Amino acid sequence: MLNALVRAITVAAPLPSLGDNTGDLDRLKKALAPQLAGAMPVVPYQRLGKVAGRFRAAGFTGAAIVNELPGGPALVDFLPQVPPVLVGMALDLGTTHLEATLIDLNTGATLARADLENGQIRYGADILTRIHYAATNEGLTELHQAIIVSVNQLAEELAGIAGLAVDAIRALSVSGNTSMVHFFLAINPYHLCREPYIPMVNAPDPCLAGELNLAIHPAAPVWILPSVGSYFGGDLISGILASGLDQQQETCMLIDVGTNAEVVVGNREWLIACAGAAGPALEGGVARMGMRAGPGAIEHVQIDPLTGAIDYQTIGLGKPKGLCGSGLIDLVAELYLTRQIDIRGKFRPQAAGKRLRKGNEGWQFVVVPGEDAADGKPVVLEQVDLDALMRSKAAMYAILTTLTNQVGIAFTDLHRIYVAGAFGQHISPRQAIVLGMLPDLPLATFEPVGNSSLIGAQRILLEKQARERSLEMVKKITYLELNVNHEFMLRFSGSRFIPHTDQALFPSVPFFDGE
Repeated sequence: MLNALVRAITVAAPLPSLGDNTGDLDRLKKALAPQLAGAMPVVPYQRLGKVAGRFRAAGFTGAAIVNELPGGPALVDFLPQVPPVLVGMALDLGTTHLEATLIDLNTGATLARADLENGQIRYGADILTRIHYAATNEGLTELHQAIIVSVNQLAEELAGIAGLAVDAIRALSVSGNTSMVHFFLAINPYHLCREPYIPMVNAPDPCLAGELNLAIHPAAPVWILPSVGSYFGGDLISGILASGLDQQQETCMLIDVGTNAEVVVGNREWLIACAGAAGPALEGGVARMGMRAGPGAIEHVQIDPLTGAIDYQTIGLGKPKGLCGSGLIDLVAELYLTRQIDIRGKFRPQAAGKRLRKGNEGWQFVVVPGEDAADGKPVVLEQVDLDALMRSKAAMYAILTTLTNQVGIAFTDLHRIYVAGAFGQHISPRQAIVLGMLPDLPLATFEPVGNSSLIGAQRILLEKQARERSLEMVKKITYLELNVNHEFMLRFSGSRFIPHTDQALFPSVPFFDGE
């Protein structure tokens, strides 16, 4: 049953008279209370005059707009009649890209979907650069304004798609990492990257959109999913909501790869989590020909072991522009299985043949020649790209093993591994196992959950239970800080081979020894 963040409630209040001198707002609140389980709504100061004036102008009958907040209902507007559609915006506040949907709060239907590059990128492609920039004179203000401009641009695009005015958007739920939330709220992020890595706030209280100069309705509540720590943000809380990990009887795992690799293990009784830098090489942030999962990105690769012929598939089926994370994983796994790279992830010239050529920084492997590529430039994999992927895959496996070891469980004890984001949507688990990135388990163990950050934000808009769960689960999550974890560093070193230095961990993967 839907219990949306914003509701339109029909009200017909008794008319004022000489025998009833109740004030307009008091009259409205008293009439509303029975429909709010007896709770008397509060009216934010900024909305006092508007609500009272519109209530009287409507003849004391119409539709009250109520924000359902943790501290109780807030009465923010009054309309002559119930609006034909009540709209909320769910936002995945990503480091590199924003993605959002418009949701009908009455039915749960998706009205529009769009994405946009994060305008903060001009100040730094990565979070750390932006945190340092925020410490300059007007840095934080500029970063804050850049993200507000981006969100407004995205809101206007969504409203246009849905055929609505942008101020018809009556609610906003925001799911993002801890740093992005600090920028969004213009809160100093200085301590996020400095020991002991403590945010200014983990669970910011909802505010009104007008306070942030957002283009949506100024009385729209802005609900921001809470974080657990500097490297465990609301986007991962969204992932837990989307996968239902916190309600599972069996022990499961959630993996979300973006700017970082974020991992949660647990069930309805307990949750433990950690995060580490395993993401950039997999989301187009390191490889020269790397790109996000979008049209023209090579998402799957096969190499004929006899002829060396390469068969690939692009997202959208057009000419290739580059490799997204899943394509990169497929390619490197195939290069290993055809013995064109060794267990260290180094090219073997005697096996790679004519596709291998010398570049400015070492060997380059030509995946797609220029005449077959979208822009006439060949799609290549360089040795430096391979080295970055080897570090990322080692970090990923080290994160997984460190976390499971902390709670004394084996990978075989996991009922399900949920894999979130574009990484989960496009990845071939089998190829990730070949590389030693994911544990050697039956493929049915792995379940993609799509953009879980956005899915969680949508549930926040529509479900009171989801809002309550998001606030409760942060209290029972144990966060493991990898920056000071010696075991993680040891496991990382052991994982920097294909599939691993300990072959017994990957019995289904062929082992090629020597050169």
